[in-house]
Amino acid sequence: MLVSRDFKFDAAHYLPKYHGKCEKLHGHTYKLRVTLEGEPDSEGMVFDFAEIKRVVAERVLEELDHSSLNDVMENPSAENIAMLVWERLFGEFGRARLHEVRVWETEGCFVSYLG
Repeated sequence: MLVSRDFKFDAAHYLPKYHGKCEKLHGHTYKLRVTLEGEPDSEGMVFDFAEIKRVVAERVLEELDHSSLNDVMENPSAENIAMLVWERLFGEFGRARLHEVRVWETEGCFVSYLG
């Protein structure tokens, strides 16, 4: 069974390895979806939604929200952001397994990372 929770965060970035308008400093309201996989426990839950929120806030959002992503990583493309989020969250959900991290840079453009 898959369980997901969505988040939003605002951040600025520029893409130094890209040749186009995104090589200039600009900002996005990113959407992040974290999906866990597992079997329901005796309470009928794969993982508590409130606990997903706490873990993601502590391990990811505290640093990325309202930040310059170039201070966190060299080339903050949506792909690299998804991999960073995966690295920060992998193994943080007990018996539930991190299944997917999805990062939307705009409403219609997103990256899915399965580790």
